[in-house]
Amino acid sequence: MSASSLRIVRLGFGLLGLLAVSYQFYASTSRPGFNPVNYFSYFTILSNLFLALVLLITASSNKMFQRATSVRGAAALYMTITGIVYFVLLRGLEESLQTPIPWVNTVLHYVMPLVGLLDWLLVRSTVRLSRNQLVSWLLFPLLYLIYSLVRGNLTGFYPYPFLNVSKQGPLIVTVICLIIMFAFIIVGSLLRWLNNRRHYEI
Repeated sequence: MSASSLRIVRLGFGLLGLLAVSYQFYASTSRPGFNPVNYFSYFTILSNLFLALVLLITASSNKMFQRATSVRGAAALYMTITGIVYFVLLRGLEESLQTPIPWVNTVLHYVMPLVGLLDWLLVRSTVRLSRNQLVSWLLFPLLYLIYSLVRGNLTGFYPYPFLNVSKQGPLIVTVICLIIMFAFIIVGSLLRWLNNRRHYEI
């Protein structure tokens, strides 16, 4: 695929991600009790917005694409975990996840996670990533977890059932969160290794 075609693909999927998030937000505003803060408290929404912006930015030029290698890696990691967690733990809960519109749910939980992963796997970067960059990828999920638990304790709103301490109990929540954080570390390490392996092949 030529560079110009690749930019068009990135631009298209970036706009698709923004459209899905925006359309669901607009459709949700007519629902009784809709809270915009709650809507943007879902990791799915935040990670999709992040990937969409990364795709739009890297579509601007090859120079920007190379500079954004670490950011692309973070987006690929977040979206891969989003897809895995949804598939394993959250399928069928679209109403509570605030993605009840079928095409929006498909885009946010299936299409964009695949796009983020394939963009990382198929498009080479000449920038080698350090362990510190891997650690930086893990900061956002950790901060998100702290935010969700603290806000949930204060407001009673937990974006995901497995974070609901009052219903699941602290032990179950702790175990599930540790498993998910372990998945972040494993998948992030694999994405970094694949990038650096390609770096030596170039």
